[in-house]
Amino acid sequence: MMISHQPTYTLWQLIAYFLRLGTFGFGGPVALVGYMHRDLVEEKAWISESDYKEGLALSQIAPGPLAAQLAIYLGYVHYHIRGATLVGLAFVLPSFFMVLALGWAYVEFGGLTWMQSVFYGVGAAVIGIIAISAHKLTTKSIGNDKLLWGIFAALAAVTIITESESASLFIAAGALVWWIRCKPRWPTGKLSALAAPIPLQQIALTTATDSNTLIQIALFFTKAGAFVFGSGLAIVPFLYGGVVTEYHWLTEHQFVDAVAVAMITPGPVVITTAFIGYLVAGVQGACIAALATFIPCYLLTILPAPYFKKYGKHPALIAFVDGITAAAIGAIAGSVVVLAQRSIVDIPTALLAIGAGVLLWKIKSIKEPVIVIGAALIGLMVYPLTH
Repeated sequence: MMISHQPTYTLWQLIAYFLRLGTFGFGGPVALVGYMHRDLVEEKAWISESDYKEGLALSQIAPGPLAAQLAIYLGYVHYHIRGATLVGLAFVLPSFFMVLALGWAYVEFGGLTWMQSVFYGVGAAVIGIIAISAHKLTTKSIGNDKLLWGIFAALAAVTIITESESASLFIAAGALVWWIRCKPRWPTGKLSALAAPIPLQQIALTTATDSNTLIQIALFFTKAGAFVFGSGLAIVPFLYGGVVTEYHWLTEHQFVDAVAVAMITPGPVVITTAFIGYLVAGVQGACIAALATFIPCYLLTILPAPYFKKYGKHPALIAFVDGITAAAIGAIAGSVVVLAQRSIVDIPTALLAIGAGVLLWKIKSIKEPVIVIGAALIGLMVYPLTH
């Protein structure tokens, strides 16, 4: 069994890092995976490039929120299940408590009228932040490999055109690179053990039929966490279909507010499930919705993780992971364009996005939360004047 080099950090240092990232990490999944690479791989050198790429590949081919799964995997790298569990909690809990507080304020004061103004500014600035993150991630992970650049471009184009991500395309990209690099060699008997550590196709969830709302919440959000592929934003259409159309728990306006709350709070975007749960059934609803969403993604990360670690240095798996990584980063770059189309709606938002990107590019010492706070203040001032 191949084991990574001994850690140069303690588990508590890693937990403290993810606690900070969960508290101050704005920008959604695209930015968050970029921060993890910058901080843990490039600056601190706690995580190797190969371990990071394996985690990113696993996070893309398994259902569930991208950033949360990558965080869980990175916790697993040196500290196994204990590390994965504590890192996952440290990453998710800060934004959960923030969303809980916002849910209380939303219900108590009849809606958050200032939210549109804040999101107007923050949503635009986030585009600049994630564009820089995507650029750094691309140049570091793909290098000069023409095949990987081709996969990157193809997945970016597909993401922009369809405005969605497909796990089957990630797997196909991995298979293509494996075939081209390793042909005519076929996987050994040992490697075939990796093929299906978790029989996802055999997982079946019962549709909520009980009239008890909490049971319905638990079943619906478990399904969301177990079967929705792609980044945290990929879960939004699925949630809309169930929360607004099927169960009529929220109005369209309330649902849009829920998504906005997820975007203006740090940490994983998928924490919007807790806000929805709160609006439907209070604190109990928020806790059940969050747990039901994150437990499947936790299990679907730690169960295959030993196989990725054990066979991670096999040439065939390296080629497969390289292909998936190129596809994943292409999808991330494409999602920047998709998000920009929704967030950049006029000249002020365009200037905010460009300004955020230029600041991060030119001033290395500036931190993203400073930009986000500044953009929120600008939004509060400018939005009422332009609308």
